[in-house]
Amino acid sequence: MTEKQKNLVIRSITGVLFVVCMVSCFLNPRAMVFLFALITGLSIWEYCGLVNQKEDVTVNRFITTVAGVYFFLAVAGFRTGIVGNFVVFVPYLLTIIYLFIGGLYTANKNAINDWAYTMLSQMYIALPFSMINVLAFETSAFDGQIHYDMLLPLSVFIFLWTNDTGAYCSGSLFGKHKLFPRISPAKSWEGSIGGGIFVIIAAIIIGYIANDGEAHRLSILGWVGLGVVVAVFGTWGDLVESLFKRTLGVKDSGNILPGHGGMLDRFDSSLMAIPAAVIYLYTLQLFG
Repeated sequence: MTEKQKNLVIRSITGVLFVVCMVSCFLNPRAMVFLFALITGLSIWEYCGLVNQKEDVTVNRFITTVAGVYFFLAVAGFRTGIVGNFVVFVPYLLTIIYLFIGGLYTANKNAINDWAYTMLSQMYIALPFSMINVLAFETSAFDGQIHYDMLLPLSVFIFLWTNDTGAYCSGSLFGKHKLFPRISPAKSWEGSIGGGIFVIIAAIIIGYIANDGEAHRLSILGWVGLGVVVAVFGTWGDLVESLFKRTLGVKDSGNILPGHGGMLDRFDSSLMAIPAAVIYLYTLQLFG
């Protein structure tokens, strides 16, 4: 077996296990919260390791990671009703203040870089991942009870996977016009359009399944809209992470996932798609 074939086998096995793990976690709300808290922590830890390689950058890796994980769990507790008071976010705010004040006592000459990269970890990773709790848990307007909707957060990843697969197939067959050659030379307009078409088909299927019998909060048209939003912002998320890696001069964000790189490589699209999905759903509520 050649090295290329071996890498393909490793990549395929990792991909299958990854999808099985992701889909399984959404079957149980506690499993979902646990897994994404872990993903948040691993992603921030990986991020801090990358930025600390830059000259004149020293981010407190441990405290920054703990802060991000705590913020995720605080949002989860707030959305599930375990903690009904905003006071749950006070320790997080204190941690952020500590990270700012800590810059006063380091020997680094460029404290602004430290602060900027530290806060970016919270805005770029912790905040987007925490929004999956907003997708998953909703207080019913009828009985006031909190309900877990596994399909909404799961669908975001189904759309992202479908978009990636459709874009790869379409781009390989028809790709001629580069989408963003400065950042990602491999992406094409034809691939992106093809991926979007695949996502629309997947959204229609999910819409039919979700509304078979008891009506879901999203109509079939609503699911299609969600799919398009996820596909567009997921593509931007991929490009944002590519720009991040180019800025740092690295090919992969890590090697924790054999054949797939690091956590940021695997979840880059979701970091833009999840908050975009939340905004989309609230916009539907506001104008629906």
